[in-house]
Amino acid sequence: MSELSGSLFQQSLLEKEYSPHFFAYYYKQWDQYTMPFHQHNSTEIMYVISGSCAVDVRSAGQADRFRLKRSELIILDANVPHRLMVEPGSGCRMLNVEFGFAEYRGVAPSLSRLACEEEELADFLQKPFISLVLSDPEEVFHVLKALVLELDQYGKEGGSLVQLLFAELLLRLSRLHRERLIASQQPSQLYVRRAIEFLHQNYDRSIQVKEVAAAVNVHPGYLHRIFKAQTGRTLTDYLNLLRMEKAKMLLGQNEIPVAEIADYVGISSRQYFHLLFKKYAGITPVEFRNSIERYSWSEISSFTDER
Repeated sequence: MSELSGSLFQQSLLEKEYSPHFFAYYYKQWDQYTMPFHQHNSTEIMYVISGSCAVDVRSAGQADRFRLKRSELIILDANVPHRLMVEPGSGCRMLNVEFGFAEYRGVAPSLSRLACEEEELADFLQKPFISLVLSDPEEVFHVLKALVLELDQYGKEGGSLVQLLFAELLLRLSRLHRERLIASQQPSQLYVRRAIEFLHQNYDRSIQVKEVAAAVNVHPGYLHRIFKAQTGRTLTDYLNLLRMEKAKMLLGQNEIPVAEIADYVGISSRQYFHLLFKKYAGITPVEFRNSIERYSWSEISSFTDER
């Protein structure tokens, strides 16, 4: 199987199996610099770690300028003329990765397989762009760092972890892109999604609605309204349900005493945890643990809507 173009937008990537091939990957501190326009047969990701910069992208005889700051990135498709500019006194530290595609090495899922499983990625790969700017909540940065470290240690061909990290990178980029589209069309959906993510990351401690609202940068009253409208539950009800689902999982681990599980799910009162669990599950935590030995997990793992 011959090497493909470095573009993300090739029908072959969705029909056959290819693996990533990396051309360059490096950190660079830029200070007062203007790069000449250039292009290369590889897709490039330029990630701003600190400072700020501008990237000019030339298309159809004109150049568009994109200004990037910390935790923002630009994806440039293959063979797109572009240049980097860093103004005096600003400075910009970047992480760059350039890649294309080559014969499938059969270690991690190919793009075609991933696209079959992940709707966001399939959509991402079928809507070509010459450049795309995304704001990253540092999820992409962690993957990029790990990817570059692995490439530094094992070379451009890498190994199974390089391919797995590349797959994760594309999935995270495609999901960020979907979030950006949702935010531009229906901002409330993005606020609710981020509120849910916050709850999943903080359910093990005391949380107030105003804290969730501050994390997603909206007024608590507005968040309460849109959350109820989109999920059918209040924030508190969703949080309680999440905590009880986690409690059910932990109750399946016999080495964790029942009396301590309330602390694991962010409820300081064991009596309140007991009452809350019975409200959502219909039985007490002790009864639930005992029932695990008598019934299959599938028979007891879901709450009914009536409860």
